[in-house]
Amino acid sequence: MQLLELVQNTDVLPGETLSLLDINGVSYDSRNVRTGDVFVALEGVNANGAAFAIEAERNGASVYIGERNISGLKIPQLLTSNARRTLAFLCANLYGNPQKEIKIIGITGTNGKTSTAFMLKTILAHSGYKTALIGTIKCMIGEEEFVPKLTGKARENFSTMTTPDPDVLYMMLRHMADSGVEILVMETSSHALALEKLAPIEFEIGIFTNLTGEHLDFHGNMENYLLSKAKLFLNCKKGILNMDDPYAEKLIGLVKCNVVGYGIKRKSDYFADNISLRGASGSEYTLKSRNARFRVKTSIPGHFTLYNTLAAATAARELGVNLIGIQNAVCSMNGVCGRLERVKLGYKGNGFSVFIDYAHTPYALENLLKCVNDFRSDGQRIVTLFGCGGERDKRKRAKMGALATQMSDFVIITSDNPRNEDRRGIISDILGGVVDANNYIVIENRKEAIEYAVENAVVGDIILLVGKGHEQYEIDKNGLHPFSEVEIAENAAAKRV
Repeated sequence: MQLLELVQNTDVLPGETLSLLDINGVSYDSRNVRTGDVFVALEGVNANGAAFAIEAERNGASVYIGERNISGLKIPQLLTSNARRTLAFLCANLYGNPQKEIKIIGITGTNGKTSTAFMLKTILAHSGYKTALIGTIKCMIGEEEFVPKLTGKARENFSTMTTPDPDVLYMMLRHMADSGVEILVMETSSHALALEKLAPIEFEIGIFTNLTGEHLDFHGNMENYLLSKAKLFLNCKKGILNMDDPYAEKLIGLVKCNVVGYGIKRKSDYFADNISLRGASGSEYTLKSRNARFRVKTSIPGHFTLYNTLAAATAARELGVNLIGIQNAVCSMNGVCGRLERVKLGYKGNGFSVFIDYAHTPYALENLLKCVNDFRSDGQRIVTLFGCGGERDKRKRAKMGALATQMSDFVIITSDNPRNEDRRGIISDILGGVVDANNYIVIENRKEAIEYAVENAVVGDIILLVGKGHEQYEIDKNGLHPFSEVEIAENAAAKRV
């Protein structure tokens, strides 16, 4: 591909001679540069890509693109006002702009993205569309998991990101388009939106689930967090917003697209009425819209499931899916991996239950514990095991400690992806919120904590393994290691006498 084609829709001006230069690829990691690549220097939080330009040149880069000139660089240098945005367009152009060949639904919000995405994909698949999914738990084409061929740091990054980096994302979109995918349902994280990964995509529909205090270590404050979410709705044809969320009205003032609302507390374009909560058996409600009224039933427990199914059903209707297709698909779903997922313990687990949930914010933890308190029977204990991730917003730690001890019968405080932080320091922050509680213990090693919970379970216990959800790894200062909470719980149950 010639450089002129590669830089389309960016502010990069290569000049007449350089425009005809043949380019083999695009890289922002100097270690991965190959001969004939364009190297894009990103302005980073912890490091500046421009510092690695010499290494990129040494590895064969033929052009440098960045926000500043580099002294001593012999290859041509081109400037851009926003290197991250430019990178996204370069990658999209490199793969032939596959985002234009697929209808893409973007879902953003602090909580509910994953469940809503899975539900909407299920509805669309039941209705005959060739679907794909990009999200926190997994990526899929049809009903098959799709994992791009990556190695080293790129593979690790892919496994831990909600929204892949541009070099991987647009490669995946190319594969999906070539596979005949008609509709892609995609979780769009605030990080991805803020870092311009999705700038080349015009979304068919954008969905806003909610906004609560999370990722403030990255965004700084709630206003910046909201502005990042709003970017999705600056480049989509239609926005679907949770009108019960207090930030919905502010978001409406920021967006440019047509807006459709859904809600439970507030009358909206799509409104859940006549709600019946059936505890552990799920719920049902009447969905009312401008031109339809139909009953929605789900076997997935929890008040938050009402919002997730409502968001998915609203999007499906706006895409033209018929009512029966929505009803049948929602009713068929038994749950989402890592979202109040029951662990099958075998006969050794008779008498108590273990659930795994991804709740890793105060808001999500509170909703989870409200849900379980609603469906537990008299005499059943709620045993909550949780920790907080390292190198993430420290302000939530004490709040989660307080919530867990106030809303559970017993709490086991442990670690959760400490990354480069000291485990004990993180736990100390959590303990700052439980100064008046006496219903907890600390077991620093998460595997040992899970084993303790299962081995000491009594009849009726509901054990909640909170924070990691679908994750099959643990991240510490030495990197990423395999870690399966399901296997640990199953093995611990098998040892019970």
